[in-house]
Amino acid sequence: MTLLAYQIFQTVVEQGSFQRAAEVLSLTPSAISHAISTAEKELGFPLFNRNKNGVTLTSYGENLQPYILTVLNSDAKLQQAILEFNGLTHGSVKIGTFSSVCNNFIPELVTGFSKLHPNIEIKIYQGTYDDVYNWIKTGVVDLGFLSESSSKDLPITPLYEDELLCIVPKSFHPKHKNYVELSEIDGQNFVSQRESTDADIQKLFQKYQLSIHSSCHVVDDLSTIAMVAAGLGICIMPRLVMQNIPYEVDMYSLRPAEQRIIGLCALNPDLMAPAVKSMYKHIQKYFQQ
Repeated sequence: MTLLAYQIFQTVVEQGSFQRAAEVLSLTPSAISHAISTAEKELGFPLFNRNKNGVTLTSYGENLQPYILTVLNSDAKLQQAILEFNGLTHGSVKIGTFSSVCNNFIPELVTGFSKLHPNIEIKIYQGTYDDVYNWIKTGVVDLGFLSESSSKDLPITPLYEDELLCIVPKSFHPKHKNYVELSEIDGQNFVSQRESTDADIQKLFQKYQLSIHSSCHVVDDLSTIAMVAAGLGICIMPRLVMQNIPYEVDMYSLRPAEQRIIGLCALNPDLMAPAVKSMYKHIQKYFQQ
């Protein structure tokens, strides 16, 4: 397969149809179809399932995609390096992030970087901890924000300490005026999120061997807090999540105090493309200030 064939493959995956991929790449639909058919003949297996609603990857295509992304990312790094050697500042940076970082930091980070490097394209991908981790591992993003609890085997540069708070309905009255002891949480009804979203909270439960009961299992932060406001349980949330929350709840510090460490991850920090390296340094400087 040629580099163009790899680019056509990935564009078809992203667009979900030959027609839309043709429009993005300024090619004809027949050229797209021919390129994919040629690649399938060369490989000896089908890459896409065709139907009237578009195309989807076959199991063969799904297994091949991470390798194709690696090739495309390597080419992008090569082109950026060449541009840098010629004194230019072009390139692209793809950043993975979870919601609270996306809401509180990404807008200012991106606008600040774009003022310094107006010719560098920036793409933002928001998801859960697991999404960001998988995007980094498969090359979908160049950099990703994760907590230390969710970074697993990825190298992480710590950037920000985010205090964990106990979020309770107005009807909840702790023993102390300004904080909740972790022993008070033991046995409480708890509004839980999936581990892909709240790895830091799961780690806290394990650390203190807390036993909780959950009747609500939700995905996003705002839904969790809405359930707490309705009196369906309590939860633990990072302070960063609790900015401008529209629900009537009370927030208490924990005793002993706990926090999540937010950091920046890359698959191989020593082999970043020039534009990615510039963004990496920009993010570090932003949090240092």
